Amino acid sequence: MKKLLMLGGAHSQIPAIKRAKEMGYYVITCDYFEENPGHQFADEYYNVNTTDKDAVLSLAKSLKIDGIVCYATDTALLTATYVAGKLGLPSHPYESVEILTNKDRFREFLKENNFKVPRFKGYNSFEEAKDDVHNFKIPWMVKPIDSSGSRGVSRIDSIDQLQEKVENALYFSKAKRFVIEEYIEKNGFQISGDCFSVNGKIVFRSFANTHFALSNLNPFVPIAASWPYIMPEHIHNKIHDEIQRVLDLLQMKTGTFDFDIVIDDRENVYLIEIAARNGGQWISQATKCATGIDLIEYTIRAALGEDCNDLTMVETKGFWGMYIINSQNCGLFKGVEINEDIKKNNIVEFELLVKPGDQIYALTGAHETVGLLILKFSCLNEMIEKMENMTNLVKVIIEDSLIKSR
Repeated sequence: MKKLLMLGGAHSQIPAIKRAKEMGYYVITCDYFEENPGHQFADEYYNVNTTDKDAVLSLAKSLKIDGIVCYATDTALLTATYVAGKLGLPSHPYESVEILTNKDRFREFLKENNFKVPRFKGYNSFEEAKDDVHNFKIPWMVKPIDSSGSRGVSRIDSIDQLQEKVENALYFSKAKRFVIEEYIEKNGFQISGDCFSVNGKIVFRSFANTHFALSNLNPFVPIAASWPYIMPEHIHNKIHDEIQRVLDLLQMKTGTFDFDIVIDDRENVYLIEIAARNGGQWISQATKCATGIDLIEYTIRAALGEDCNDLTMVETKGFWGMYIINSQNCGLFKGVEINEDIKKNNIVEFELLVKPGDQIYALTGAHETVGLLILKFSCLNEMIEKMENMTNLVKVIIEDSLIKSR
């Protein structure tokens, strides 16, 4: 029986742990949170920090693993790539994954290779940035170079906001570094979703419309995605070609890629992020509902060096959505109030990640998820109308408290 090492056992990683078990593999999880819920579904668990590359390598050697997966998170992606490389297991080039996981380096890579990229620059401190921002056209975006889930991402409309937003970005950056870049005006929805490459060539893609929170807490936190992506086919092809060019230049191999992309009013493609992993939350599950393709299965097969050549392009069938249930305020969780029409006609899957009495926090990043929904709609108009209005259709009920945002 092949052994698969899964880095992390958080709730978001349970679908991959379970799927690997269903596929008949011996699954080992590791991280330094013994209470993480995913470990109960594995055959073995080890308390090893997933960001400690050499400690994970030592564990992997002792276990004689056949593959390693970091599912739906960037935190240990470099560790998985490092260990796979050292053990001769299937993986992408380490330096290529390093470029993709660092916003600073990724922007430089895009610029050097003539991709569309907004004016940008990386900094280590507010003092360094304040003397330079006059070179940028306002509004600006400030982003930690190494955070995920939109943590620490802000828009700056006035120089007076710079220090506060920079300090927030630095708080969420492990490297204590951030980028400032000019804001891109979107044409239509921002694009999210996943694709899969075999030997570096995209054989499957699933583009989704990204929906954002209707709040001022962090309007750049994606809270939903819907399928199919509603732009014309030539835009789909243009996006496909730009992602493929990145994979070619970085000599990527076989695996799943998650992305966030913006199209401007001239139909220029801006690659905001590409990650060598599955999308977070329920992106893979929603993709399976929309297309029938199980990207979790293919991710596991790729990690174990199994043949993935049977995967081909499949178009979205029907109209689908994935929604991250969230709160706009802090307090003690009481429940979720769901619109009767949504409850009766649209919900396919529903899971809460908290229970009554738990402390919950206002939405500032994907880490504040209260629950998840997968929805099915009868037509395009219903999908867009409801997905754009989900914060009013699915309401989190709390008891007021002195809990503050974190």
